Amino acid sequence: MSEPQGLCPTNWHVPSDTEWDTLVNYLGGETIAGGAMKEIGLTHWATPNAGATNSSGFAGLPGGNRYYNGTCSLIGNHGYWWSATQFSTASAYYRPLSYANSDVLSLTNVKTFGFSVRCVRD
Repeated sequence: MSEPQGLCPTNWHVPSDTEWDTLVNYLGGETIAGGAMKEIGLTHWATPNAGATNSSGFAGLPGGNRYYNGTCSLIGNHGYWWSATQFSTASAYYRPLSYANSDVLSLTNVKTFGFSVRCVRD
């Protein structure tokens, strides 16, 4: 798999949707893994930051998103991370975390949205 636009340093890569699945399954499945991936507390997350334990050490933060027109939203409520896996030429898979639950699902969105990226060591 080629690195999307060279986002990560040498010997690191943006994880594929399959790699995200591996992490989510290791953390107990899509209905609880989000809690294991979120920073504990309300310093950055909106209340109630449901299920947050950060037991994975991921310490996911609610960076929100950037729309195609440059405006940003949902900072403090949601975090979104791209995968390196395309759904179509215009869209790709991503993983959201929410203040309201412990879910972490595999969804798709258009690539013109600005989401966070995670780099993992090769």
